[in-house]
Amino acid sequence: EVQLVESGGGLVQPGGSLRLSCAASGFTFDDYGMAWVRQAPGKGVEWVSAISWNGVGTYYAESIEGRFWISRDNLKNTVYLQMNSLRSEDTAVYRCAKCQYSGYGGSWTNAADYDYWGQGTQVTVSS
Repeated sequence: EVQLVESGGGLVQPGGSLRLSCAASGFTFDDYGMAWVRQAPGKGVEWVSAISWNGVGTYYAESIEGRFWISRDNLKNTVYLQMNSLRSEDTAVYRCAKCQYSGYGGSWTNAADYDYWGQGTQVTVSS
């Protein structure tokens, strides 16, 4: 079965950094693009970042580009999200997701393009 397990969240002060990890299993990891999304309390899901199957293409929401960096290690079946210069508005549950299309080259920002989602890891930014 497909499993996506996030880790690395926690409580940090504004301006701090965290690195999130998503350990994937149950599918041919290097055939599929992956994404990170987040959801703050009472709000809808917000797409944050995505990375192509081979790691060549990386994509970011305009609001966080320059502060976050997505990467993947296909040998370890793991996707990472390095988050720097964190702000209070970054507080959310962060989840990783698997693209449902092998070798997908679309827009990356639509929830319908993903078929599996992790349970998430909490990121809280507060002084």
